[in-house]
Amino acid sequence: MSEPLLSVVRASVAYGNVEAVRSVSLDVGQNEIVTIIGANGAGKTTLLNAIIGIQRLKGGLTFGSRDLTTLEIEDRVATGLCLVPEHRELFGAMPVEDNLRLGGFRIKAAQSAATLEKVFALFPRLKERRRQLAGTLSGGEQQMLAMGRALMGHPRLLMLDEPSLGLAPRIAADIFRTVAELKRSGVSILLVEQNARAALQVADRAYVMELGEFILDGPADEVAADPRVAASYLGV
Repeated sequence: MSEPLLSVVRASVAYGNVEAVRSVSLDVGQNEIVTIIGANGAGKTTLLNAIIGIQRLKGGLTFGSRDLTTLEIEDRVATGLCLVPEHRELFGAMPVEDNLRLGGFRIKAAQSAATLEKVFALFPRLKERRRQLAGTLSGGEQQMLAMGRALMGHPRLLMLDEPSLGLAPRIAADIFRTVAELKRSGVSILLVEQNARAALQVADRAYVMELGEFILDGPADEVAADPRVAASYLGV
């Protein structure tokens, strides 16, 4: 693999005296989907929060060869790194279109309008509901809106935290198809998922996290074929 877009080196994250993530290293390459799978409480969300700057990370963190460790959240976002959090954190009392436009506040108006149309092409349901309040959308539509809002900022790498959580299987399948489509459009993805089967099907490479550590990593198909993963996460 060429020089990674995102590189995390021996990173640890603690809540007080409790170390939730212990000396993990991972890379995400250009135009690549990388997934982190693991049980609830393994440390997956904590790691994403540390990468974006919500939690303090000890260790190495570079994005596009730039050291992120001293940057504030907004500056990390400005480099092209974006997180769609597990709970989506939309502005429920604002219409869909206004939520989307807020995601593109850093870019010029003409460029924002063009990007908005691209988001509507990717998520036609959002265009149908562009005047509807975000808080009245279904769970699947809210996930589409959260992803669309992130895409408005032209991210180079999109981190998705449990995008299928709470969604009906058919809607979750739509979300994973969209993830694959984003890769084809040139956006790299770091995907955290409890739905290991779906995540491994869409990803290029995978890391398995248990109790704050990576216990296995490699090409997604090889990780899926590992007996430990099959037994613990795929129900085989």
